[in-house]
Amino acid sequence: MKEFLIELFADYRTPIVFLHVVSAVVWVGGMIAMKFAAHASFMQIESPLHRLERISQALKRLFIIVSPFVIILIITAVIMGVGLGFRAAAVDANGNVIDSYAMHIYNIVHAKETIWMVMAANLGVMILRRNKAQKLLEKGDTAGAKKALELIGKYMVPVNIILGIIAIYLGVTLRNAY
Repeated sequence: MKEFLIELFADYRTPIVFLHVVSAVVWVGGMIAMKFAAHASFMQIESPLHRLERISQALKRLFIIVSPFVIILIITAVIMGVGLGFRAAAVDANGNVIDSYAMHIYNIVHAKETIWMVMAANLGVMILRRNKAQKLLEKGDTAGAKKALELIGKYMVPVNIILGIIAIYLGVTLRNAY
């Protein structure tokens, strides 16, 4: 499998990196647009019920759009992580560090990919909360729906935005490491 990923990356380096970067841009950019553009617009809707319905619908659309990009991002990250040979440059077959700078870079790779995985898990929870809020709206429980959606907008999306920006920065750091 390792050899396959190395060969795949060698043969398709540019499209793989492109898909990885575009996926990060769509995911993080979508959350930024939702938080700072759409949210302000939603707050101008006077009816709490209509406001919650619009927020729920917009989140559903966002999640449908970004979910394939999240999957692409994770797949391309694995291909790049193996294909670029970060581990092979940092440690020998027994796991002994052979180059401290390469090990530092390898650790950045792990930090970056851990961030994306935490973000993906957070996204999964957001999707579940949004679905719960939608069911509560359908039952007429606006207070319960508001509570379910509020956590997404106040904390979960901002956390993912911050983590996404850090991961993108780490990606740029890795790009300029050699």
